[in-house]
Amino acid sequence: MFVIALDNLMEMMPASKQKWGRIRSDVAKNCRAYLWDAKKKKFIPHLYLNGSPFPADFDENNIFYFGGTTVAMEAGLLSKKEVKASLDEMVKRVKEAGAPSIGLTLYPPYPNGYFVNKIMNPIYSYQNGGDWTWFGARTIQQLIKYGYVEEAYREVQPMLKRVKDNNGFYEWYSIKNEPRGSGTFRGEAGVLYTAIVMFENLNK
Repeated sequence: MFVIALDNLMEMMPASKQKWGRIRSDVAKNCRAYLWDAKKKKFIPHLYLNGSPFPADFDENNIFYFGGTTVAMEAGLLSKKEVKASLDEMVKRVKEAGAPSIGLTLYPPYPNGYFVNKIMNPIYSYQNGGDWTWFGARTIQQLIKYGYVEEAYREVQPMLKRVKDNNGFYEWYSIKNEPRGSGTFRGEAGVLYTAIVMFENLNK
């Protein structure tokens, strides 16, 4: 997100490119060097300065972060081939989880009791395996941007359907596709609107 912020800053203030362009390049390079797992073709969840807070037998790198991967796409950190590989992994894990859409936040979820903040427990709750169109439709936008239009159209369908079925824009959805949180969540409305406009502009 810092890389995206710097891109926005330099677009608004072209004179700042001399100062921030190099920093942007270095941060992007180090994101790839330290966070991208080339073997598993995914980003690792976290780097810990003082050791992981989780038990030694817990393999956190088995978790795939959907939203974080989408932000990396937005920041231009992934190649077109890597974007497709990421989508394939998302689709695979959504199927394994029995989740509604690629708006799934992460999979597998962290085990029960791993968070001090109780809203993240139990599994498939809130950001610990909830389904957020706020993430998912941004993934759709990136798929369109990278040329995977058919895949984007396929994956956006369940997100659009549940808005109509529930007559509202909800904050997030359960693993059973049940609406949760606010029914007037502008974040969901905004990202879906942008994705729809991107689809429409393809035909112009």
